[in-house]
Amino acid sequence: MKAYNINDFAALIGIDWADTKHDICEYPINTQKYHYCIIKSKPEAFHDWAMSLKQRYPNQQIAVACELKKGPLIYALAKYSHLTLFTINPSSVANYRKAFTPSNAKDDPSDALIQVEILTLHMDKLTVIEPESAAMRSLAQLVEYRRSLVQDSVDLSNKITATLKNYYPQALEWFKEKDTFIFCDFISKWPSLTKVKRVKKQTLLDFFNSHNSHYSQVNDARILSIKSAMPLTEDIGVIEPNQLLVEVLIAQYRVLLKGIESLDKAIKLAYKSHDDKVIFDSFPGAGPQLAPRLLVAFGSNRERYKDASELQKYAGIAPVIERSGKKMWTHWRYSCPTFLRQTFVEWAGFSIRYSFWAKAYYEQQKSKGKPHNSIIRSLAFKWIRILFRCWKTSMPYDESKYLEALKRRGSPLLKFAVNS
Repeated sequence: MKAYNINDFAALIGIDWADTKHDICEYPINTQKYHYCIIKSKPEAFHDWAMSLKQRYPNQQIAVACELKKGPLIYALAKYSHLTLFTINPSSVANYRKAFTPSNAKDDPSDALIQVEILTLHMDKLTVIEPESAAMRSLAQLVEYRRSLVQDSVDLSNKITATLKNYYPQALEWFKEKDTFIFCDFISKWPSLTKVKRVKKQTLLDFFNSHNSHYSQVNDARILSIKSAMPLTEDIGVIEPNQLLVEVLIAQYRVLLKGIESLDKAIKLAYKSHDDKVIFDSFPGAGPQLAPRLLVAFGSNRERYKDASELQKYAGIAPVIERSGKKMWTHWRYSCPTFLRQTFVEWAGFSIRYSFWAKAYYEQQKSKGKPHNSIIRSLAFKWIRILFRCWKTSMPYDESKYLEALKRRGSPLLKFAVNS
C-alpha cells in the first residue's frame, strides 16, 4: 500500500457528515488558510462540489478525510479519481477534541478542522480507502446484510418462543428447529392448541408430507402428542392476545426466512465468479456461508496488507498490550470492524469440528484452564496467519501439509491431536 504525505496533495479536506448537510473544511497547501463551506446531502451537490475542486486544482490530487469507511458519503466520493479518501476513527476525532476543548463543546466545522489537522500531522498513520472491484464490493454487502438478517431472525425466534411458552408450549416440542417454513406454516394454520386438537390425523399427515417431513416415527409421535396434550391455560385473557402476537411475529419471521434464502442464492452466484473461491473453499468448516465472508475479509488486492499481523490488528483479533511502569496487561481490541472480527471468530469456532490440528489446539488450551472464548480468539489469531499465507501465494489450504510441518517442528499439539 502506497505511503502518502501532504506534499502529494494540493489541498487537504475534512468532512463532517450529517443526514441533511455536510460541513467541510478545506486547507489549500500553498495558501496556509482554512476555508469552510456547507453542502447539501444530495448527489447533485456532491457532484458540483467535487467538480469545482477539480477545476480549482487541475491535474492534482486532493486528500479528503472522513469518519466513515462506507455509506452514502463514501459511495458518492469514491467515483472521483482526483480525490484520495482517508478514514479517521471517530474516537480519534473525539479524543483530539477533548484534548484541546476542555469544555467538551462540539460543533461540526470544528470536527472538520480536526480532521484536517490529523491529516496534516499523521497522514502516514491513516488508512486510505481503496475500493475493491464492483463484484467484491457487492459480495461484501451481501454477506454483511445476510449476517444482519440472521441476527434479526434469531431475535424474532426468541420472541416467538417466549410468546408460545405463555399459552402453547407444546408447539416448541413438536418442532425443534424454528427457522423452517414448516414451523411457520404450522403455527399460522393452527395458532393454538385448541385449534390443532380438532384436526383429523390424516389432515396432519398431509400437512407434514406436503412439507417434505416423511419420517413416519416423527410424524406419529407429533400426532400422538397433539391428541394427548393438556392446555397450559384455558384463560382467553391469556390465550387470545398471545395468539394474535404470535400470528404477527410468524408473518414477520416467514418474510425474514425468505429474505435470507434469497440472499443465500445471490451470495452463491456472486461468490462463484471469484477466482479465489478455490482458496477459501479449502478451509475446514468454511462452508457456503463463511467461505464468502473470508474472501471478503481479505479482498482481491494482495498488496492491501504487508503481513498477517496487519490484518490481525485491523480485525481486532490481535490483543492490545499496555505497559505502565513495571506493570503490563493485555485486553480486547475495542476499535475494529465488528463484522470482520465476527467472521474470523465464528469461522474459528466452526473449524474445531473439521480441522484435526484446530481440535487438538482447543483441547490443549482447555487443559490449561483457558475459557472457551479466549481459546477461539487465539485460534482465530493462528488461523489468520495460515489464511494470509494461502491468500498471498494463491494456494489452497492442505491440512496434511500443515500436520507434516507440525511434526517436523515437534509441536506439542501432536500429543493432543492423537488423543482428540
